[in-house]
Amino acid sequence: MQETHYPLIVRPRFILNARKWWRLCHVYLALSLGLIFALIGLTGSLSIYREELDSLLNPQLRVDTPQSTALSLDKIVAAVRAAHPDRHGAWTLEMPRAPDGMITAWFEKPKESVDAFYAPLMVSVNPYTGRVVDSRLWGKTLTTWLLDLHTQLQLDGFGRNALAVLGGLLMLSVISGLYLWWPGWHKLLHAFSLRHDAGLMRLVFDLHRLLGLASSGFLIMLAFTGFHLAYPSLLENLTAASGMGHGDAGPNVRSSAIPNDRPTSLSEATLVARGPFPSSEVRRITTPVGELGTYRINLRQLNEINQHHPFTTVWVDRWSGQIRDVQNPSQFSTGQTFTTWLWPLHTGEALGPNGRLLWFFVGLTPTFLFLSGLLHWLHRHGWVADREVNLKQATDAATTACMTTLKRAAKAIFTVMIPAANRLLQKIYSRIRRIKRLK
Repeated sequence: MQETHYPLIVRPRFILNARKWWRLCHVYLALSLGLIFALIGLTGSLSIYREELDSLLNPQLRVDTPQSTALSLDKIVAAVRAAHPDRHGAWTLEMPRAPDGMITAWFEKPKESVDAFYAPLMVSVNPYTGRVVDSRLWGKTLTTWLLDLHTQLQLDGFGRNALAVLGGLLMLSVISGLYLWWPGWHKLLHAFSLRHDAGLMRLVFDLHRLLGLASSGFLIMLAFTGFHLAYPSLLENLTAASGMGHGDAGPNVRSSAIPNDRPTSLSEATLVARGPFPSSEVRRITTPVGELGTYRINLRQLNEINQHHPFTTVWVDRWSGQIRDVQNPSQFSTGQTFTTWLWPLHTGEALGPNGRLLWFFVGLTPTFLFLSGLLHWLHRHGWVADREVNLKQATDAATTACMTTLKRAAKAIFTVMIPAANRLLQKIYSRIRRIKRLK
């Protein structure tokens, strides 16, 4: 019988060009979502300094003359309740992190925004006088509106879920950009070059590649942490860290003592809570609700990287003053510890003040990458013409302009401002002498 022969190799009609598809992925993601990525980055950068920006826009939220001793927490709560007698429920006191800062009392579900996705009441209280300085709803101030835009695109729950998807797509965009940048080992040094003599578009494209490479690791980390902050249940289930997400109140601990005529005060509960952690810092205190409610005191130990939302928590019985439960981050599992790192890594506070500043500039990079990539794409399609650029000439011109401006400013200071100030001071001095002579 004749033997049947089969071909050993079947060649396809075309060979898949991986680089082509990665380029299409990168380009279409940038064109369709690049503006949203830039918006998320800009609002994130501003939100890093939300408290500082809020104080700058509202000077009344800073204490003019800080004192050595603050009022007791019971008096602070009494002042808050007196200012808002119709708010029945738990109040959370957030301690200031600076001597001139205000205590912020949070009320989670005010009647004005009970149907909103997240819009608690924020009451600013002077810790030394107990005066209620301001009462504002979340989302009604510029800084909180920007943070809502960053965390949920002003679209409530749908926006938060959409941000989780956008975080995954941002990681895909960065990875595709890294693949397109990789030149191979034999051209690796050439990939770091910055040509300034091949036209403006070439310079813009080189800056796009180098800045994308420098910020790629940070952007992937921010996108990864942002994804899990927007959709925390996935990581909590994978790491067996349920209830450890940012903003979670922890277990529902109740008071078990019999109600009496001498309930534990807020100051006493705070003192009891600091017993197991004497060197800790009090960050948040939540008042009990109902006869079964407990005091929830959030403390920050020295080794915790969470600055605003630490996980050291003590629940104190409102009737007996005994500790009902303790949550100590030093005893967390690996999965729980990993989950608690997400928020400080996303905000940059895990790395201290320098980390926050670095994260601020990283948040600005999606805007530059989007604009430079869009400019290069428009040039490739013939909609933007190239121009010659000479960095040396531009640098020399800028230096000359700066030196000229400095010389003119110095001349104006020494010839105009200083003599004018001198004449003004002499007039004031002579008027003071005249007033004293008349007296």
